[in-house]
Amino acid sequence: MWGIELQRKTGVTLSRQIYQILRDQMTEGRLQPDEVLPSTREMAQQLSVSRNTVYEAYEMLSAEGYIISRPGSQTRVAKGLCLGKPASVTGESDKPVQPAQNYLADFQTGRPDLRQFPMHLWLQLMHKAAEALPVNQWSYTGPAGLPVLREEIAAWLFRSRGLAIQPQDIFITAGATQALNLVADLLYSKSREIIVEDPCHSGMLHVLQSKGFGIRPVPVDNQGIQTGFLEGKGVCAIYVTPSHQFPLGGILPAGRRADLIRFAREYGLYLIEDDYDSEFRYNGSPVAPLRSMDAQRVIYIGTFSKILFPALRIGYVILPHHLHSRWRHLRTYTDVQNPPFEQAALAEFLLTRKLDRHVQKMRRLYGNRRQRLLQELERTFGNTWRVWGDASGLHLALEFPGRRFDREFALYCEKSGIRLTPGDFHSLRKGFHLDKLLLGYGHLDEEEISRGILLLYNAFSCFKPNHP
Repeated sequence: MWGIELQRKTGVTLSRQIYQILRDQMTEGRLQPDEVLPSTREMAQQLSVSRNTVYEAYEMLSAEGYIISRPGSQTRVAKGLCLGKPASVTGESDKPVQPAQNYLADFQTGRPDLRQFPMHLWLQLMHKAAEALPVNQWSYTGPAGLPVLREEIAAWLFRSRGLAIQPQDIFITAGATQALNLVADLLYSKSREIIVEDPCHSGMLHVLQSKGFGIRPVPVDNQGIQTGFLEGKGVCAIYVTPSHQFPLGGILPAGRRADLIRFAREYGLYLIEDDYDSEFRYNGSPVAPLRSMDAQRVIYIGTFSKILFPALRIGYVILPHHLHSRWRHLRTYTDVQNPPFEQAALAEFLLTRKLDRHVQKMRRLYGNRRQRLLQELERTFGNTWRVWGDASGLHLALEFPGRRFDREFALYCEKSGIRLTPGDFHSLRKGFHLDKLLLGYGHLDEEEISRGILLLYNAFSCFKPNHP
């Protein structure tokens, strides 16, 4: 009756079901304005439910203005409720959800080996932190982050990079992506542009583009951004990865670093330094940050996602003092703060030097895996390739002269069960790095690396491009 079919074995109450069905009939036009509804007694008899159940449904409809019910009068449908048929909406949501693919060889970049993370220890620290956290820190603790964590990050940066930072200059974020989002808001000025490396991380590029910045690409070589191509008119900032250029791997030399600092001072702009994985350098100590050359012109972004695990979502920004107040305002009206428990656990992880020891362990492990990858490449591909950049990070940038790794090749590899990234994928001006591949290896053990390179060689041999 009335198109109402009740489901008695679901978790939704019968009164809620009656309300939802009648509401939908009204908004879809099947129940017309001023149409009379049955009395609660009549509806209850028709649906074989208690009168109180129908009464609760009518009460919800009345409270929200779907029906008009007055003492001594019949209950009627209110006017102006019909929405018509929903419009057809096309977009990303209409695309079928693709199941996660199990790759035979997965060379995705930027992935640490989560199998090596001391999860039991971390859970112990989380439990300890939650118990020890003062009750006032269960409330809002402010947009800067827990003081103890800021102090420990400052001490760790001094130990690992020789970077002397005051804790009050450090602001905790929900990872590097949020950090760049907030920095972009901080620096945004209408009709101003940001200089970026070309190629650069496509995800970070999208962040800047979404904020309305004009993007001015500057080419990269095997040493990083080519400062001879810089032009400052109309620019408010430069986004760079000087310690390990993403994706091509170069370390920016001292002369170019000095060029950047002079350029920033001359044009009154900021250098956004993204130091995403310099902890993992295999031929020496981590590179000194660009910020050590000018604390007033460099905004430094760091993250723990590559060191520990991506789901941690803790990063940080080191800001010049005159930007502190504006940052606090922006963060307060974005999401206020990070959860305090993970911050407290990470502070303990740093204080007890457990993070230092974990980084040392993973640096040795990743270094061995990098070496295994190079050996397998040489054994399988001979001398037909060369490595770009420094011995750092969790991926290799490889050049194969004469080869062309475009979207067609990447799709062929994916269908063959191989995930990799062509170097040109991260390029703004396409076509300059078609002979390069990016192979992530941090999350692969040595057997997976050997098997993956053999599969890649087979893909090289079998792939027949459609273009000449």
